[in-house]
Amino acid sequence: MGRAFTTIEEARRWASLFLKTHHREERVADWLLEHHLNMTYTGLLVHGRDPFPDDKRKPFVKDVEQHAETGIPVQHLTGWAEFYGRRYTVNADVLVPRPETEELVEGVLQLLHQTSRSNPLNIVDLGTGSGAIACTLALEAENVEVHATDISAEALQVAGQNAKNLGAEVIFHQGDFLSPVASQEFDIIVSNPPYISYAEQEELSETVSQFDPHLALFAEDEGLAAYRTIARQIKQSGSSPQLIAFEISHQQGEAVRAIMEEELPVYQIEIRTDINGKPRMIFAIAEN
Repeated sequence: MGRAFTTIEEARRWASLFLKTHHREERVADWLLEHHLNMTYTGLLVHGRDPFPDDKRKPFVKDVEQHAETGIPVQHLTGWAEFYGRRYTVNADVLVPRPETEELVEGVLQLLHQTSRSNPLNIVDLGTGSGAIACTLALEAENVEVHATDISAEALQVAGQNAKNLGAEVIFHQGDFLSPVASQEFDIIVSNPPYISYAEQEELSETVSQFDPHLALFAEDEGLAAYRTIARQIKQSGSSPQLIAFEISHQQGEAVRAIMEEELPVYQIEIRTDINGKPRMIFAIAEN
C-alpha cells in the first residue's frame, strides 16, 4: 500500500507501520491524523472508511516521514501542546510542557485553595518557558498576581503570546531566575528549572536532546546548579515566600533537599512523588 492509501484507516495503517519500522511510537500516527484532519481519535475510528482528503495527503506524509527520520517532536510539527486542558503554542525556543509538570501545578493549586486571604497572593514562575505554569496558575487560582521570568527573550515571546491567547494575566520579566524581580516580595515561588546533568546528555532520546532548547534542559553541578542559584537568590533577596515549589529529577530529591536546608533552613522540606510513585517535586513550606 505504501503512501498510496485511499482511506483514513489505510493512512493510519501506513503511518503506524512506517513509524514502527523507524523505531518511533506508532500512536504518533493518530496524533498527526487528528491534527491534519481536525478530528478526535473517536472521529478517526468512526470515519475510517472515508476517503483521505487529497489536500491533506502531502502535509500528513511529510510530517510522518520527518518525525520518523529525525525524531522531531510531534508538538513542533503541530505547533501546539496541551497542558492542564489548554493548548499552548510551542516551538524550538521552549520546552514542550510535560504531564509531570501538571502535578507540580496541582500541588501549588491545592495549597492555594486551602489558604484563606483578603489580599492577593504574589506568585512568580522562574524559567517560565512556554508560560504553561504561570498561565495555569493565573487562570485556575483566585485572588493572585502572577509574574514569570525567563533568561530567553525568544521564550518570553512565546509565553507572552500564550498568555494573550488564553486570556491569562501574567507579568513577564527577562532575566536569570529571580534576579529581575529580586526587589519584589513573593508569597509563592515555583519553578521547573533545567535539571539534567551534562553527563546524561547521551542517554536522552534525540527527540529531547536535538530539539528541546539546551538552555532549558541542562545544568552544571550534576544538574543541581539551578536549584542552588535560586535558593541563594531567595536568601540574598531577604524575601520569605510561604512556599517554594520545584520540579526535580527522580534522582535529585535528597540533593535538592540538602541545598534548601543549607541555604534556607527555616523551611520544612517535603519531597513529593508523582502519579508513578517517583520523587519528582520539592515543596518547601515556611515554618510559622
